[in-house]
Amino acid sequence: MSKGIFVHALVAGILAAIAANIYNQIFFYASQVDFSGILNTVSITALNIGVSLLAGVIYWLLVLMFPSKGPIIFNFVYSMTSFAGVLIPMMYTLPLTQLYPELFPGLAVPMVLFPVIAWMTIDPLIKK
Repeated sequence: MSKGIFVHALVAGILAAIAANIYNQIFFYASQVDFSGILNTVSITALNIGVSLLAGVIYWLLVLMFPSKGPIIFNFVYSMTSFAGVLIPMMYTLPLTQLYPELFPGLAVPMVLFPVIAWMTIDPLIKK
């Protein structure tokens, strides 16, 4: 993977992690429901950075295979995969001890979209 793509993926992951952790705090203060046993700061940060680095590898491979159309294909695939990923928090079974499990999708569903939003937000800045 090239240095530019790695930096792009890392910066996107860090921005997504910051946004997700801020959203987690806002959600907690708004609902007073604690999901830290399922999603805590470390897991949120690791997931966002991991997803973004994986996206960087996929981007790099698509650009190698399709030099002119690779970024377009990547944006389409990443967007569709993220939208499909919204189903994951909805299907997740919470422990029986968790209070207000019906609020979990309200916390986790927006977080699924943070990595793709961060990637596409900084894409024009990185390519300059």
